[in-house]
Amino acid sequence: MATNGKRIRAANEGIDRLKLYPLDEALALLKARTTAKFDETIEVAINLGVDPRHADQMVRGVCQLPNGSGRTVRVAVFARGAKADEAKAAGADIVGAEDLLEIVQGGTIEFDRCIATPDLMPLVGRLGKVLGPRGLMPNPKVGTVTMDVKGAVAAAKGGAVEFRVEKAGIIHGGIGKASFEADKLAENIRAFVDAVVKAKPTGAKGTYVQRVAVSSTMGPGIKVDTATVTAPV
Repeated sequence: MATNGKRIRAANEGIDRLKLYPLDEALALLKARTTAKFDETIEVAINLGVDPRHADQMVRGVCQLPNGSGRTVRVAVFARGAKADEAKAAGADIVGAEDLLEIVQGGTIEFDRCIATPDLMPLVGRLGKVLGPRGLMPNPKVGTVTMDVKGAVAAAKGGAVEFRVEKAGIIHGGIGKASFEADKLAENIRAFVDAVVKAKPTGAKGTYVQRVAVSSTMGPGIKVDTATVTAPV
């Protein structure tokens, strides 16, 4: 416990909690403090001027990170026939229909992204209580209910990151690894914020992007000057 306290104090040293750092400076501070024995994930948190309790203020979408996420994403596809073959050829880790339904119902969920062809959604809908709470339910709004299973699998494997606003009006997203070069992380963050901006709901009033912060798995959060990541909204 004492070691953890010392590490946390060292990580926080030199960071002004009240300052809004330019993105490049924030990333330099963050990368200098990623001292864990594993490749830490770099995350961005965006506070939005929305109340997701209202349907017209829900924010949800997907961002294709230009430099990938650094994660190995396991993809499951619900499809039959030629589309199942297409999914397998595209690199899907698990492909099936009723057989995959039984596996998931049995409590085995060994995938990070779930894709389905539209004709199998009545089948997949029976898994709503299992996949929904885990954020794995296929949805056409984020491109995971589609006949283009090849493209969807490629996107998932290539760094597509889904986002959805939480009750407090915050969106979190993993946008890379500490081993990424700072300019690659910055490019990913700007792409992620841009995707969130483009997903602005009709019911949002006032300032949409209110605060942005970056952090690593084991590191402190660092506030970022929103002007350095996006144009005013």
